[in-house]
Amino acid sequence: MSSAMRDSEKGSFEREKGSNSATHKSRVYSNLESSGISSREDRDDLVRSSSHTPSNKAQILTMPQFGLRDTLIRCELLKNEESYTYLENFSFFLGTYNVNGQSPKESLRPWLSCTLNPPDMYCVGFQELDLSKEAFFFNDTPKELEWTKAVSEALHADAKYALVKIVRLVGIMLIFFVKKEHAEFISEVEAETVGTGIMGRMGNKGAVAIRFCFHNSDICVVNSHFAAHIEEYERRNQDYKDICSRLQFRQLDPTQPPLTIMKHNVVLWIGDLNYRISDLDVDNVKELISNKDFETLHTYDQLKRQIDKEAVFDGFLEGDIDFQPTYKYDTGSDNWDTSEKCRVPAWCDRILWKGKNIEQKHYHSHMALKTSDHKPVSSIINGEAYKKTFEDIVRNIDKMENECIPSVSLSQREFDFKDVKFMQHKAQTLSLFNDGQVPCQFEFIQKPNEPTYCKPWLTANPYKGFIPDLKLFLCIKQYYYIKTPELNFGKQMIEDILVLHLERGKDYFISVTGNYLPSCYGTPINLLCQAGTVFEIPDLHLGFWTFKEIVLNTEKPLDIPKELWMMVDHLFRNAIKQEDIFQQPGLRSELAEIRDCLDTGMPDSLPGSNHSVAEALLLFLDSLPEPVVPYHFYQQCLESCSNASQCEKVISMLPQCHQNVFNYLAAFLRELLKNSASNRLDVNILATIFASLLLRSPMKQDFAEKRKTQEFFQHFLIQGSS
Repeated sequence: MSSAMRDSEKGSFEREKGSNSATHKSRVYSNLESSGISSREDRDDLVRSSSHTPSNKAQILTMPQFGLRDTLIRCELLKNEESYTYLENFSFFLGTYNVNGQSPKESLRPWLSCTLNPPDMYCVGFQELDLSKEAFFFNDTPKELEWTKAVSEALHADAKYALVKIVRLVGIMLIFFVKKEHAEFISEVEAETVGTGIMGRMGNKGAVAIRFCFHNSDICVVNSHFAAHIEEYERRNQDYKDICSRLQFRQLDPTQPPLTIMKHNVVLWIGDLNYRISDLDVDNVKELISNKDFETLHTYDQLKRQIDKEAVFDGFLEGDIDFQPTYKYDTGSDNWDTSEKCRVPAWCDRILWKGKNIEQKHYHSHMALKTSDHKPVSSIINGEAYKKTFEDIVRNIDKMENECIPSVSLSQREFDFKDVKFMQHKAQTLSLFNDGQVPCQFEFIQKPNEPTYCKPWLTANPYKGFIPDLKLFLCIKQYYYIKTPELNFGKQMIEDILVLHLERGKDYFISVTGNYLPSCYGTPINLLCQAGTVFEIPDLHLGFWTFKEIVLNTEKPLDIPKELWMMVDHLFRNAIKQEDIFQQPGLRSELAEIRDCLDTGMPDSLPGSNHSVAEALLLFLDSLPEPVVPYHFYQQCLESCSNASQCEKVISMLPQCHQNVFNYLAAFLRELLKNSASNRLDVNILATIFASLLLRSPMKQDFAEKRKTQEFFQHFLIQGSS
């Protein structure tokens, strides 16, 4: 029990002392009353889902209809929390294990029951749960049940636990258990996933997360798997930033903006982060390990170096590492990797946290488990939780609302985004200053006859919120979220008016303008075949442009776009044997350099890694306004998918430039398959990746249609196909 608890409040909250685990110092309201949980004791679902159980005024007042009031109350409570809260100890077990596609072959008790006293909560993360093609493409695996069962059987025997939530993205899985006596205090449980694989879509890398409230404290647990290979630390940094920006949880109140990871009081981050040991050869690393000189070895750790540079995990903490690296071992043993690659040992598997009143009690690896080429890692830590009542604050808020009208001043009302390029993120800051007498709430609202508050290429972050004083960001979206044909051809300009509305106050109008630089990305195949560079295409900016109305004057059109040839030729010469080609993402900075090269001329070679060029090719195909197989041929492709000769007949009917591109790409991919022993590609992988780009549906595809498009394209990948 924490010494911070006030003596007058101890009586009803005494808990057992002497735990060997870390303590979770929770702020708890002293007159807490449980409500209705006992009637559900017979069910496994002991945890409230994302709905309120209004057992007291705190919960009633925080229901959606109170909107602004909820925000104001929270603000006032933060100023006065010492007067009505005290600290109490809870413990979190955090565990991470990359299981290398294996099924459980041994008990997990040495890992999950390694503490003397049972933890209050378990958050257990897995990576590479299933490495099969079926799991990768269809996100379905029997190993989810196998590993969940193995975890439940290995939880501490001195307590009973309720399963709260499981979330999985391909092979990344997170399981959340809580002691049954704490289940009634868990609420607002949400789970989300985000893939950071190639094109920001594939789920072989990425993160899963669970957020919840515990005694009214917001907690987020993230389990992630970052990019592999020792040289790819910048790609790992990019994975972290993408996960932080793209992973969002819906709120109970649908009018409230989604919650990002960093909007929580406590963030617990686990996973195979894949940061390696740099600037030491394998023998020197093993010598330091033999001498147990982990402190020196840690200075060569990529994650430590990136944190020290404030490149990732800003504000996060990690415990002292006094255990040997957890990767890479020969499966079934404690021997370092003896394969041909002889991987340098590394602390790939990590546990970090962010938040107040958190203390780590242990941070260990578990050598006893030998199922995988990784060793599991565990940590016992604390976090923060609190529960409140606030009748006096509510009365004061009522008085303020009745007496004052909100007012703000804006740092500026006109924003100009110059020279915006495809795949480019641009942001400017709008500062709001509260110059009224009362806190106020703002929201960007829809204009008449428009579906959203802004154009699809623009976003405001946050788009609604609470203003004492606030900075928000107006952003041109990144390439993952926008396609550019309308901007490319002047059919849509970078031009919008945002309406900033104050609750019970006035509206402010904000002008956003800019100029978009044309690109080969988002330009039709037939136009690219007619031009030297994208800037030479005639009438590119004409607002009346349609496919049928364009008049082409070039005497000798190219068979295929030169931009496509440059990328494919680069890959053919440099990446035909590249491991994991088209499966590992490139770097965003390199993608931008490749785009600029393609848009401005004929360089001797393309910049960036092979993976960046491969992703640039996929993005090029994805951005085509009319896909390689035009939309009006799509249904014929589905109908002929089981007959190879019929498939070839459909392709022979395509416009000549589209037919040339299709056959050129298929021939290149067949060359890749001849080197499958090196690049680890097969027909199923390539058909899945490329069919979704070459045969796009004019409507949303269902699962059966996706299978048919893959079957169609497979005919052209088989050796000897025309």
